[in-house]
Amino acid sequence: MESKSFFKSWGAEYVSDNTVRFRLWAPGQDSVQLRLSGKDTEMRPCGEGWFELRVTEVMPCAEYNFVLANGTVVPDPASRGQKTAVNGPSLVIDPTRYVWQNSEWRGRPWEESVIYEMHFGTFTPQGTFQAAINKLSYLAGLGITMIEVMPLAQFGGSRGWGYDGVLLYAPHSAYGTPDDFKAFVDSAHGYGLSVVLDIVLNHFGPEGNYLPLLAPDFFHQERMTPWGAGIAYDVDATRRYMVEAPLYWLEEFNLDGLRFDAIDQIEDNADKHVLIEIAERIRAGITNRPIHLTTEDSRNVTFLHPREKDGSVPLFTGEWNDDFHNAVHVFATGETHGYYQDFAHQPETLVACTLTEGFAYQSEVSAQTGEKRGVTSTRQPPVAFVDFIQNHDQVGNRAQGERLIELAGADRTKVLLASLLLSPHIPLLFMGEEYGETHPFLFFTDFHGELANAVREGRAKEFAGHAGHEDESVPDPNAKSTFEMSKLDWKKQDSDDGKAWLALTSELLALRQICIVPLLATAGGNTGQIVQSAEGFFAVTWTFPQGTLSMALNIGETTQPLPDQSGTTIFAWPKAGHDLPQNAIIVRLAAGDAM
Repeated sequence: MESKSFFKSWGAEYVSDNTVRFRLWAPGQDSVQLRLSGKDTEMRPCGEGWFELRVTEVMPCAEYNFVLANGTVVPDPASRGQKTAVNGPSLVIDPTRYVWQNSEWRGRPWEESVIYEMHFGTFTPQGTFQAAINKLSYLAGLGITMIEVMPLAQFGGSRGWGYDGVLLYAPHSAYGTPDDFKAFVDSAHGYGLSVVLDIVLNHFGPEGNYLPLLAPDFFHQERMTPWGAGIAYDVDATRRYMVEAPLYWLEEFNLDGLRFDAIDQIEDNADKHVLIEIAERIRAGITNRPIHLTTEDSRNVTFLHPREKDGSVPLFTGEWNDDFHNAVHVFATGETHGYYQDFAHQPETLVACTLTEGFAYQSEVSAQTGEKRGVTSTRQPPVAFVDFIQNHDQVGNRAQGERLIELAGADRTKVLLASLLLSPHIPLLFMGEEYGETHPFLFFTDFHGELANAVREGRAKEFAGHAGHEDESVPDPNAKSTFEMSKLDWKKQDSDDGKAWLALTSELLALRQICIVPLLATAGGNTGQIVQSAEGFFAVTWTFPQGTLSMALNIGETTQPLPDQSGTTIFAWPKAGHDLPQNAIIVRLAAGDAM
């Protein structure tokens, strides 16, 4: 067996054919024993809170735990696989056992990306890695080029969104084994699909996190996040754990990128911010294929997403553009509660602004917080922004988990879908959106006892500021029925309505690859311009070396005359004319000097 060393600090790894090194940082403990296949052995202290033990004749998938001096039995915080539950035995994983079938895969360029966000537990009736493989040919045939999977780090219970992971190196066992996830990625590559993983480095979940017991210094108790004590990224052992986790996922599973959740909650006072160190190590360590790194950040910043003169990406590739979604949501639904109040005034202009400039808030004062937010984003290339009209967050953080089609109606949603897929930004679809899914996507967990009560009560109180549903009953997150209601209804795609949605989505994605993608590889900043806006209507244009792309969209009650935008009509819904009626869009393309 050829040893492949991924995390050099934490966990269990083969260091020769049958010898495994177990390593744990536990400065909060005077002694630690390794329980391997039912036998306890004292681990050797090796300084600065580290414990280590090398064991020979260890078979792959052997079960192990760490036993503390008081008898408490805990899993490995750097477990690479759990037998079942988060509190149960960890498994010794041999990274060489899986034989990759598509080892020649070298990825796809970022500008080709059409992202499909999915949650393994609700994507198929079975909710497993293996079951999801059967849907890959469907996604590739539709025109999807990238799958973004919601977080997989092992969390408490069997069902959940994944953002409460606690074993940050272990794929969630309810979905399958680590090799099952490798098989999913491998199969996706065989269909020409990139796979990226949503990763959470800003907090740990409430169940199964024994790090405060093992290493109290892993956290800064005086600095709090919305989910508990802040992580001490400036502590060496902590930093190693957090920096090596992203590298591990990329290398071990041949992933094509990562999406970093809520990085505005990652506070680090080190000379080099931990996120920059992560990005630099990834760029230096993986050079045989493009790696796409995106961020979610409520601050609307650009310093993490620079471009070199040749257009290459030294750090992060793009950012989830919540401003686009929020402006579209108000534009489409009229809702102005909670964070939507920042987009209540002339939402059509704000949608146009996000399409042409990136962020709507570029140092303007937020009505919600009373503080300035954002920086100038016009110099960013269009592909620095990942846009969506719905995603897990914006759907699931509603009391009833309604999708946009339920709130804005099918016709309006189709027009907005077209604007998403034919803009020069990188588009993201939420699973089921392609066929007009109407099943909700709710917030669900699998906690028990006092923790379940706390989550249930907290969820019920949450909606005073979210979307104006404070008087609605909120489905119990811990009820299995809440999880079951969130599963996709695959029968819908076979209905007449579902087929019509799929035909539209397929047409738009084909047009994107033919007409839009060729504009993007060399696209720089300052490409967009607002041509016109009125209530329910906007017209925008983007200028590239290869040509000029124009879009006019109307969801207002008043028919709007089309502005003078040159070029050939590449898409019109419902049909091209001299005027734009309600729920209509027209997109034109004019060839440039470079075409």
